[in-house]
Amino acid sequence: MLKMQHKFPQGFLWGGAIAASQADGGFREDQKGMSIADFHPYRNIKNRDDRKEDSTIRNDENFLVIEPGLYYPKQHGVDFYHRFEEDLGLMEEMGFKAFRTSFDWSRIYPKGDEEEPNEAGLRYYDRLITSIRSHGMEPFMTISHYEMPVHLVKKYGGWLNRSLVDFFAAYCNTLFERYHGQIKYWIVFNQINLTTFNSLGILGNRAKNFMEAEYQGVHHQFLACARAKELAGKYKGQIRVGTMLSDKLAYPATCRPEDMLFNLRKNQMQYFFPDVQLRGSYPAYAFRFFEENHINIHIDPEDERLLRENPMDFLSTSYYYTKINDSLKNTYAPMDKSTNPYLEKTEWGWEIDPIGLRVNLNHYSDRYPGVPIYITENGYGAVDRLEKDGAVHDPYRIDYLRQHVIQMKEAIADGVPLKGYMMWTPMDIVSCSSAEMKKRYGLIYVDQDDEGNGSGQRYRKDSFYWYQKVIESNGEEL
Repeated sequence: MLKMQHKFPQGFLWGGAIAASQADGGFREDQKGMSIADFHPYRNIKNRDDRKEDSTIRNDENFLVIEPGLYYPKQHGVDFYHRFEEDLGLMEEMGFKAFRTSFDWSRIYPKGDEEEPNEAGLRYYDRLITSIRSHGMEPFMTISHYEMPVHLVKKYGGWLNRSLVDFFAAYCNTLFERYHGQIKYWIVFNQINLTTFNSLGILGNRAKNFMEAEYQGVHHQFLACARAKELAGKYKGQIRVGTMLSDKLAYPATCRPEDMLFNLRKNQMQYFFPDVQLRGSYPAYAFRFFEENHINIHIDPEDERLLRENPMDFLSTSYYYTKINDSLKNTYAPMDKSTNPYLEKTEWGWEIDPIGLRVNLNHYSDRYPGVPIYITENGYGAVDRLEKDGAVHDPYRIDYLRQHVIQMKEAIADGVPLKGYMMWTPMDIVSCSSAEMKKRYGLIYVDQDDEGNGSGQRYRKDSFYWYQKVIESNGEEL
């Protein structure tokens, strides 16, 4: 008789996650090219909800310039490029079983359309991946995490141009051929559903219908994922290729039928991304959405075959907060949602909803039966204080992570095939959307401020020791 799973399974991948563009630095070293992340300046904006600041970068011509007098934090990160041995050693001390980071496309193909990769950039990843494995961690690598070579944006218009599918396939082929025996888990695009971020590299002032351009770019990213899966096939199971979502499933504002229907339809357009990638075809609800919004996507018959024959191997998600959809207040724009009055918030106005994680994990498990699920981002951004003795007391972060781990365990008891948890982040890094350092997620404090000043020294926070015990006990000691 089958029984309920009461504990985290043996072999559960506990770990943490960062992104190259937010951590590495090494700007212009080893022939690295310019990426779109390198153009994101720090601006001291008083509104702390960074979802309302630089989270809707459109990559117009005015964005892709370096302004004199401004500091560009993502060019410098926290110097992981030179200090990865130290940082990985601290992660090993915590007991990490897995570590997620990303390749920087512009470090391997500086312009993106070259015929041959940059060998100096690959040698850096040779050293990094060898080090991750030597520290006892499974590399969990993202192929593209918001660092498209800027040349592909300026010359081709980003993912709106179908040529990028071939450029990206060449990039994937280079990575798979070099690292297929060392890296098992590959995420193709970070948070593929966040079209309002700069992952598509579409120049807004070149598109007549920007929403149409977004979804055409997404279609090309779907094709790129399928091409990656197709390329991985020749390695006979050594490579697992997955998709990643920013978990944006929402609750209805009320039980009014209008709110229920409105929420259903908005959530469908979040499921749209994994539906295409895990089921292998476009769903009917998407065609209605396209028609009602005057969106015409060019899909070739060969595209349909490629998607159908190359579904992703796993689903991974980032999870930070939930919101509500109110049919009287909100529109069908993906990020236009309302705040749940029953939830507390972080300093940056991000709602705290651990139970929502369990709810959504169950939704995904029910919708995609048998598909392994990984949480590849989840964390608490806050202003931390470094004490004179080098301590950092962060009970708020421990409580946040503890409550989410409890709900993960409950989801596993519900039958969700949750296989790993990579919290965001092992050490403080530059914020993705607001390019600041003061919004700290790390279990390790990095002595660096918003303008890059500081020693860069690493300090263990209280949460470091808490997570160490969680991993050692496989989630039993919280």
